[in-house]
Amino acid sequence: MITVVGTGTGTPPAADLLAGAELVVGGRRHLDAVRLPEGAERVVLGPLAPALDVIGEYLDAERRVVVLASGDPGFFGIVRALAERFGSGRLDVRPGVSSVAAAFARIGLPWDDAVVVSAHGRELRTAVNVCRARPKVAVLTGPGAGPAELGAALAGDSGDRVLVVACALGEAGRERVERVTPAEAAARDWGTAVSVVLCLDESRALGAARTVAGAPAHPAGWAPAEEAFAHRDSMITKFEVRALALARLGPRLGDLVWDVGAGSGSVAVECARLGAAVVAVERTADGAERVRANAAAHGVDVTVLHGSAPGALTGLGDDPDAVFVGGGGRELPAIVAACARRARRTVVVALAALDRVPAARRALAEAGFACDGVLLQSSRLAPLPGDVTRLAATNPVFLLWGVRSAAPTASPAPTGFREGVAQ
Repeated sequence: MITVVGTGTGTPPAADLLAGAELVVGGRRHLDAVRLPEGAERVVLGPLAPALDVIGEYLDAERRVVVLASGDPGFFGIVRALAERFGSGRLDVRPGVSSVAAAFARIGLPWDDAVVVSAHGRELRTAVNVCRARPKVAVLTGPGAGPAELGAALAGDSGDRVLVVACALGEAGRERVERVTPAEAAARDWGTAVSVVLCLDESRALGAARTVAGAPAHPAGWAPAEEAFAHRDSMITKFEVRALALARLGPRLGDLVWDVGAGSGSVAVECARLGAAVVAVERTADGAERVRANAAAHGVDVTVLHGSAPGALTGLGDDPDAVFVGGGGRELPAIVAACARRARRTVVVALAALDRVPAARRALAEAGFACDGVLLQSSRLAPLPGDVTRLAATNPVFLLWGVRSAAPTASPAPTGFREGVAQ
């Protein structure tokens, strides 16, 4: 049996949980904080695989093992690795208070509506995009993905996010919890004692009571009628086109999507409703304000860039996962080419002019995308006097999409955990 003990936020484990242990495994600070049973072997965690091998030898010999962990070891912690290797039936888990729960407790906020994302041994960009898209996020940090790096990524965004950096939670004389702006976080060296970083839109940090914890559920439907958005002279992506565009874009939590030539921002808003972080690029000032108004009306965060593509795209630092191009005129091929150079997964282009289809398709193909498309031509039911109905044709629209044939290489799997294993 493996006893997995969460030490809470600095609280050492009860002595009786260590009694009789023949192998004690944990981070150096966990091991230094306890008195080991006489004769017990001590393994300091670094890379996880060698420690698991030693644990396996002790289990095969039916010798007692204790693993010391931070907080709740079942929450982004070592319980997963132990259960995968040895089976959950061989684990006796004694959880402590997770750093996420402790950090929210320190600032007096509930966290059932918080999204928790780990950047430890993973791509930081996912955590950054979740912070952009959600008003209450807890980020579990790691080497190269701490408050400074998170702050630097968020500092250029238009928004009112504040970072709460919790360090050495539960350690008397060392614990500190600080509120800083992303720019302030980026300018500091935070050392190695960071427990967790909270990213908050404080105006929405105390939301309504929740029934389901974590990220809100996806909307019950998508592609609502054009009347759901403010727009000018019907300059809006029609719902039939929007439905297929969303299917090809595949926006999700952790993604970054660009809506280039946003117009009313209907595609941008819908991608944000589905969980993605979104940047809307719009060349007209009144159009940019309209996008902001539509985002506010639908209760989502959309970063709006007032500028003309393709030139305006050079000011966007992070590469998008997916791009929707809904305008462009004569500049369309150059815009599609610029977007294709940056997009990690997909580019979707909506256009009404037949003569621009070949150039847009060529731009996608030359950037290494597998290209496909369809002409959408729908007829809607329209009432006539006398309680009869006719079909009213909408303007035909070409929808092209390119899918990158080779996805970017994934980051290597983590060898340790911040929650559950100290580094």
